[in-house]
Amino acid sequence: MRSGIGVFATACMAIVASCPRAAVANECSGNVSPCINDDTLWPHAGPSRFQAIGGSETTATGQLGFALQATYLSRPIVLQLQSPGGGSQAYAVNDQGNATFLFSYGVGQRLELDLALPLTLGQGGTGLAPVTGGAGLSDTAVRDMRFGFTYALARDDHRKQTERSETWGIAARFEVSAPTGDRDQFAGERSGVFVPSVSADARIGRFFGAAEVGARIRPITELLGARVGTQLVGELGAGFDLSADGRLSAALEAWALPTLVGQISSAEVAPTAGAASMGPSSSGGALVPAEWQLSLRASPLASRELSVQLGGGGALDDSLTTPRVRLTLTVRWAPAVHPAAPATPSPP
Repeated sequence: MRSGIGVFATACMAIVASCPRAAVANECSGNVSPCINDDTLWPHAGPSRFQAIGGSETTATGQLGFALQATYLSRPIVLQLQSPGGGSQAYAVNDQGNATFLFSYGVGQRLELDLALPLTLGQGGTGLAPVTGGAGLSDTAVRDMRFGFTYALARDDHRKQTERSETWGIAARFEVSAPTGDRDQFAGERSGVFVPSVSADARIGRFFGAAEVGARIRPITELLGARVGTQLVGELGAGFDLSADGRLSAALEAWALPTLVGQISSAEVAPTAGAASMGPSSSGGALVPAEWQLSLRASPLASRELSVQLGGGGALDDSLTTPRVRLTLTVRWAPAVHPAAPATPSPP
């Protein structure tokens, strides 16, 4: 077990050391900063039945879990610009394709170590060129890596003689987002982000649900009146097994990130190359990125350690970093401590 932990820690340090140097600090200051992570979907490693919400189970002791989540975003960052003839829009990030490689290692019956390595495989957009006159976005980018742990606080699995299985569980997580990404590409933060959270899930027969609450604790970064700082995280999901054995299921989930810092109205934003403020923050309103997603999940193996999940959804709010459309594909290998028992039909 100790050797597994050592390999995991060594891999984390090697990745941090090998990442390219991010933007210098002065590029993150002022009111036109690109040091904002435009992708707010931060998936968890380990067992889960949802795209965004973490599960209460952990990876089995001494086992390594793996997942790959690919996501497409449409226009997560749109600049509202002033011009002599009226206002116009510039798509700072227009289309973007990201991939997150997720690893989990089971330390014990309750503890799991987690690692997430996100990359931008392709993107297009103006970047901050309409405001600063610089270059647009690069085709690819390195994003901020995340690492941490999951601890299963409670887990209860039982089966009644006349009903399908009923389960519930609670898990606590603590992750750190390290500033290893390309901050001039809207792919990284100006500093580290601390991400504590608690998730809970439950199942009754074919129905299952989950929720997660947490926070993303970070300093404030401003982009044309929109101020991204510490955010609360709220996620809620519900699903249903479409097949009696639980290998095919559908799920609906939603998440929101209320920002705990005030926004700046357009009247307060210092003019920069004729630019006004960002999106809804022009009126100084709250910044609450929010999305919904509907997904279909299949588990081809009897053990259900392997799953493939395809989903799509869109915006619940037009705040900064909220894409109008998101498509997500996740392939997950997760040997869990408490593997889900196959659902069985109730006796007639």
